[in-house]
Amino acid sequence: MEAELLTLASVAGTALVNVLASETWERGRDAVVGLWRRAQPGRTADVESDLAEDRELLRTETGQQDGSRQGSEGTASDADMDPLRDAAVDAWRARFVRLLSRHPELAPELRHMIDEELTVSTRPSDHQPSVVFNASPSGNARVYQSARDQHITER
Repeated sequence: MEAELLTLASVAGTALVNVLASETWERGRDAVVGLWRRAQPGRTADVESDLAEDRELLRTETGQQDGSRQGSEGTASDADMDPLRDAAVDAWRARFVRLLSRHPELAPELRHMIDEELTVSTRPSDHQPSVVFNASPSGNARVYQSARDQHITER
């Protein structure tokens, strides 16, 4: 197998796991399932099931439930997540390697999928409100603004 295809499989595995751990995972899942449906229709159900299991495992280990992050009790630290995330990346990397070794003609489609479907968005999602602060102090006024906790001790 060409080094370029191995690199592509590696990038795809990492990108997929990143998407599985994000709120936009459905789009990535649909793209990956669609790719397998075209290349190996008999494996589609297994791929879909494994994606859902990995998604749930990553969410459980990071303490994400119902789209929110829980407090520090009962959640895994980033160091604890590294082996889990690495194992998921390795498993999906191996799947992509096997897929590309059997169907190298899918490389352009996989590249497009990585660029378009397996990219975690950094812009705020539609369901998360954005916060805008505006203040116009005058005279001896004081303005305190915070998007979270703020502790002010005046003497």
